[in-house]
Amino acid sequence: MTGMSNAIEPISKVELGTGGPLVGVQGFGAMGISHAYGQTDDAAARDTLEATVEAGVTLIDTADLYGIGANEEFLAPFVAAHRDEITLATKFGVERRADDPGYRAIRNDPGYVKKAVEASLRRLNVEVIDLYYMHRRDPAVPFAESVGAMADLVREGKVKHLGLSEVTGAELREAHAVHPITALQSEWSLFSRDVERSAVGAAAELGVAFVPYSPLGRGFLAGAFADAGKDLSGDDFRQSQPRLTGDNAKTNAALLAPLHQIAADHGATTAQIALAWVQQRAQAHGLTVVPIPGTRKRSRLLENAAATRITLTAAELALLEPIAGQVAGDREADMSLTSAAREG
Repeated sequence: MTGMSNAIEPISKVELGTGGPLVGVQGFGAMGISHAYGQTDDAAARDTLEATVEAGVTLIDTADLYGIGANEEFLAPFVAAHRDEITLATKFGVERRADDPGYRAIRNDPGYVKKAVEASLRRLNVEVIDLYYMHRRDPAVPFAESVGAMADLVREGKVKHLGLSEVTGAELREAHAVHPITALQSEWSLFSRDVERSAVGAAAELGVAFVPYSPLGRGFLAGAFADAGKDLSGDDFRQSQPRLTGDNAKTNAALLAPLHQIAADHGATTAQIALAWVQQRAQAHGLTVVPIPGTRKRSRLLENAAATRITLTAAELALLEPIAGQVAGDREADMSLTSAAREG
């Protein structure tokens, strides 16, 4: 089968944006390894983390939001063991409180930026964070203030590179004028292409790398489930995603027929074809693209990494092109915090 092998062949590397670190062309989203997708088998999760390094998947992505810091703490032993082999990314901007589960606030003010980075450094047990993202944008705080505070962290040696998540093209340009932005992280997949309105073009123009999260549609494109409301546990946050449940899920599953056919033609999985499509956005739009699929299984990690060696033909890309425009349901239950909500 294409891309399937018992041997681990490290993936190729790419510069993460102009002047950014050299990373594997595919990264790893660590959120689900201990957060949001139900109970975790710690031993299997840690074995999966070890497989990232073996496969050359070196951009490891977390956030202080995940488990209210618990995900960063979970990663700390792995980071300590592989500090010189990985590029560590984390995020600030969504404030949660352990003593108040319903509390959530978007915080970009300079005081919070400085407080958040100190907490992440402590939980990760590192002296410097390689890539520090603003997780969500608070339009009420001028970029000159929030990105300026992030730039201070670079000057202080606490952060090496800056990133943004879920911003529009105009916002990316505004921030980049304050301090160079290395990477932009937003949802981008066969199901979610709203970032192509302005953010992708701006990133290409500025030499900013694009880091797609949820490149597998939160597992739906991989066939991990058919209806999140029926197939997943009650503590799995995907039950709240409009496009993953009920009639929307049924409609969206029918859109995947071309994906299944192309996968069969390549002797690959649907997940690999979906990832190959995302990887080829680099050529389609002229920028660096490093998707960060997540998994708790070593076998899935290796399967995902192998997708970097699959090239889709023009005819296959044409078959996949209409899918996003036909998807039923929004990608988030609350779209107000996405870049799509602020597009002009």
